[in-house]
Amino acid sequence: MKLATLRNASRDGCLAVVSRDLRRMRTVPELAATMQQALDRWDDVLPGLRAQYEALNAGAGPARPFDPRHCAAPLPRAYQWLDASSYLNHVDLTRRARGGEMPPSFLVDPVMYQGGSDDFMGPCDDIVAASEELGVDLEAEVAVVTGDVPLGVDAQAALGHVRLLGLVNDITLRNLVVPELAKGFGFVQSKPASALSPVLVTPDELGAHWHGGKLHRAMEVWLNGRQIGCPQAGEEMQFHFGQLIAHAARTRRLVAGTVLGSGTVSNRSDVVGVCCLVEARVREQLREGCMRTPFLRHGDRVRIEMRDGDGASLFGAIEQVVRIGGA
Repeated sequence: MKLATLRNASRDGCLAVVSRDLRRMRTVPELAATMQQALDRWDDVLPGLRAQYEALNAGAGPARPFDPRHCAAPLPRAYQWLDASSYLNHVDLTRRARGGEMPPSFLVDPVMYQGGSDDFMGPCDDIVAASEELGVDLEAEVAVVTGDVPLGVDAQAALGHVRLLGLVNDITLRNLVVPELAKGFGFVQSKPASALSPVLVTPDELGAHWHGGKLHRAMEVWLNGRQIGCPQAGEEMQFHFGQLIAHAARTRRLVAGTVLGSGTVSNRSDVVGVCCLVEARVREQLREGCMRTPFLRHGDRVRIEMRDGDGASLFGAIEQVVRIGGA
């Protein structure tokens, strides 16, 4: 099943069921007005949502064309956004480029922070920054949305609380990261609003691509029409989503609508490219002794997408244009 949120006059938009081929949709106010309402009453509304989805795919009943440009983020404001760093190749590269080493504890204890969730961007919203000097970067990630998760849940049971999956462009202002982290209190200014994919999908919709708590497909990243990355999201992921959820719920419960990101998808191979520009830069530093790749500039176009084995888009594409100074 695929779900989206359409823009309307409200802050939280309007829930829509979207066909598997991402061509048609219908709103379902009789079941749930918003995505959060559906998550809050998941067991009650799921049968009705599935019936609507099956009817859409069969071409039965009324429907409207689906256009991602009319979408808000599936959760325009979420109760919680947690972002991990589960692809340790990315961590290792960035630390080695600074002359450091990755702590051994990172192999057994997930790295995670709590980011701003009050203003997720829609899939086609502009990336707005005050200046190119901030070092504007993209980060392509997989994300899950949970139902209610009890305190102390174990990693295997945690997978049963995954309600939906999607993609995230976790925007980072790289030139603010180091001085901000030096304060010892985490990210705030260096992590502006992130963008979510047009649709979120239920785990069963992904079939064999979703197993072991990982999404086994390539993350496609394009910049100005040129593909810069297609690493496999299911490979080299140190901690699967069950482990990440269990880590987050170690000392507290999580509420329905919690969004949890995988961290930047990264493979060791140079051939598959990158899912963020800082990784391209540190690979250059380690290989050539200098960084040549610039961060995002005004007018740059970013596209992030994931496809199934037949080439069909799973979540729709995040397609954003960079606007410096709000231009």
